[in-house]
Amino acid sequence: MEKKSSFTSKLGFILAAAGSAVGLGNIWRFPYLAAKYGGGIFLLVYLILAVTFGFALMITQIAIGRKTGKSVVEAYKMLDKRFAFLGYLEALVPIIIFPYYCVIGGWVVKFLAVYASGQGHAATDGDFFGGFISNPAEPLVYLGVFLLLTSIVVLLGVEKGVERVSKLMMPLLVIMSVGLAVYSLTLPGAMDGLVYYIKPEFSNFSLKTVVAAMGQLFYSMSLAMGIMITYGSYTPKNDDMEKSVRYIEIFDTAIAFLSGMMIIPAVFAFSGGDSEALKAGPTLMFITLPNVFDSFPGGSILGLVFFVLVLFAALTSAISLLEAIVSIISDKIHVKRQVICIAATVVAFLMAIPSSLGNGIWSHILLLGKPFLDFFDFISNNIMMPVVALILSIFVGYVVKPKVVIDEVESSGKFRTKQMFVVVIKYIVPVCMAIILISSIIGYV
Repeated sequence: MEKKSSFTSKLGFILAAAGSAVGLGNIWRFPYLAAKYGGGIFLLVYLILAVTFGFALMITQIAIGRKTGKSVVEAYKMLDKRFAFLGYLEALVPIIIFPYYCVIGGWVVKFLAVYASGQGHAATDGDFFGGFISNPAEPLVYLGVFLLLTSIVVLLGVEKGVERVSKLMMPLLVIMSVGLAVYSLTLPGAMDGLVYYIKPEFSNFSLKTVVAAMGQLFYSMSLAMGIMITYGSYTPKNDDMEKSVRYIEIFDTAIAFLSGMMIIPAVFAFSGGDSEALKAGPTLMFITLPNVFDSFPGGSILGLVFFVLVLFAALTSAISLLEAIVSIISDKIHVKRQVICIAATVVAFLMAIPSSLGNGIWSHILLLGKPFLDFFDFISNNIMMPVVALILSIFVGYVVKPKVVIDEVESSGKFRTKQMFVVVIKYIVPVCMAIILISSIIGYV
């Protein structure tokens, strides 16, 4: 049996966990959701949920990982054998997400290659993105490149791979985000976009705003995916866990906020103040933004830097997803992690093929009325993750009791907000999860 890997420093853990949280959810999903659900009011709701709801779930999962020293399946089993099923359910989440996430990662690699080769103007053609994703072969090639980059890091291990790459990528990601945000604010008309983004208009508030912010929190902070339990199991016992989680939240929220500052003012400037241009949804990054870049001086360089940033963010999250899968399997069968990583990469590529071809030659095949990629996204993010969080809150709140988490946190430092934690995990999380599940089902029906 291999010796359990671990992070070599508190900074390594914080940057790796923050890297997991910072992904396409922050840079791609957060800005268009903020635009769709009221700008500043969405931002305010998200921040409130992040420091309460998000904090409680994250510290719970990291504490469980550190206490047991196991990945998600074995961790729940150690705490209470009756809840071993929760570990298997949560383990399914990264297994479902990782393949289709890598399909989108492949799209990012393609656009980076386009800008790196000086062909950024070609991406402004309205048919460019649709033509690319509907091609049966080319997206699979870029999917393979993205998967290979992810796999190499995980093959190197926790210390030499995940921790080292996170220490390099996260500071660069912050620097590029700040630089692009500052540039965006210098564009004519951009300040109107900034006001829309940061000024809460309470008339725009609705239950949908809260539900969208909660859903984004899961996607953004890597909650209920087994990742934080896995990373928690690598965490040194003497780290101040509450401080570490706060730092992770600050990193994650700052990148999401900066992403909004990069994109919303720039699109406002490009569209002449039309907020509808921001509501392009998933196509914002691949159709709207190339046109935005092309409309400004130095747009090709801007596009290149932007897609380097997006690739870094996508990779840090993909690495954490694959690491969680490898850790789960290695805890069960005790085979060398390099063998497991290679096998998981090959299987992920095969599982990703339907999500890729579902945009082209398999577009006529629908699951519950959705293309493959949309179906896997809906099942994992709108159904499975809220179900996992609901059961987890009941498990910690009423079965093993919050004291399990509190004792683990206090074994290495003060737990300054433990009263708030108890209230959130016992009462607020179950209610929030029930709301998300009901709204997801109603929205689907």
